[in-house]
Amino acid sequence: MISMLELRHIIESGFLPLSCTCTTNPDGSLMIRVFDPSSGQVELLVTAVTTETLTSSRAIANLIGELRTEMANRSTMIAEG
Repeated sequence: MISMLELRHIIESGFLPLSCTCTTNPDGSLMIRVFDPSSGQVELLVTAVTTETLTSSRAIANLIGELRTEMANRSTMIAEG
């Protein structure tokens, strides 16, 4: 089992060079905020990520990949809009 502190650190590191903060909600889920460190512009905010399935490095990597894909899709939609 991965500790919450370690899980948060792995997720935060997964978005470099962007900045990421993970906070634990009262129900044990995570709020993940990814932002540009120079401008402070929020690139992604997910408020209730359940941690029950994040028990392996593969599961954590899959989550980070999905969130990065979502960020890329949003950027493309804004650029085309």
